[in-house]
Amino acid sequence: MVGWVCNSGAVWVGWPIRAEDPSAAAVQLMPQLPLLAPASFETFWKWFIENEEVLFDFEQDQETVFQALADALHLVNEQLTFEFGRQEDGRREFVISADGNRESFPLVVGLADAAPKLKRWRVTKFRPRRSLDFDLTFDNERLSPRDLLFSIEPDNGLAGLTLFMRGLNERNHRTYLGVAFLFLDHALGEYDVETKVGYIDVQPMEAESNLPKHAFTEIPVVFDRFMARYSN
Repeated sequence: MVGWVCNSGAVWVGWPIRAEDPSAAAVQLMPQLPLLAPASFETFWKWFIENEEVLFDFEQDQETVFQALADALHLVNEQLTFEFGRQEDGRREFVISADGNRESFPLVVGLADAAPKLKRWRVTKFRPRRSLDFDLTFDNERLSPRDLLFSIEPDNGLAGLTLFMRGLNERNHRTYLGVAFLFLDHALGEYDVETKVGYIDVQPMEAESNLPKHAFTEIPVVFDRFMARYSN
């Protein structure tokens, strides 16, 4: 699994890793799955339907099931990943993601559009915006969106963002940059981050700025207003 733990009774679980053998675990669930990549959209959804019961009740063996689904997606394209939502009224959300790789966005759209009618699943293209009411634990540190500020300015038709992060220093800069991208994905969703955001910078909380600093929890509203004003 990823190296971040959300301490919010997280609704979302996913498997954004790359399998060393992109067929082994998937074959454990469905021996008929072709061993050679790339698999077609139709082949993937056939595999999904035949394994729907196991996938829907993944909690019984989460690691095996998630690895199998990751392997099946990687037979379509190695950049694809996913997230599942909790069961709600007998349904789950299945998010298909390019893991932030813009060149694979057409495959996300194509695979999602090729999905058959699934009574128990809601298929979503790209990681959506989510609540910012959570904490993140990493490297024995804990951070929440409340520990960030941000500034925004035009950047060649896009939004240039600087995030001011509590606890950021030279030693942990790389880790905090990864956390910043994770927070932005939660706040703005995968599609907007990759298509509407220009530069992304991270600075210590106390760093000076010539631009107004806003609470990070306000970024969805501020960002949408900014894009409506400057993107035309």
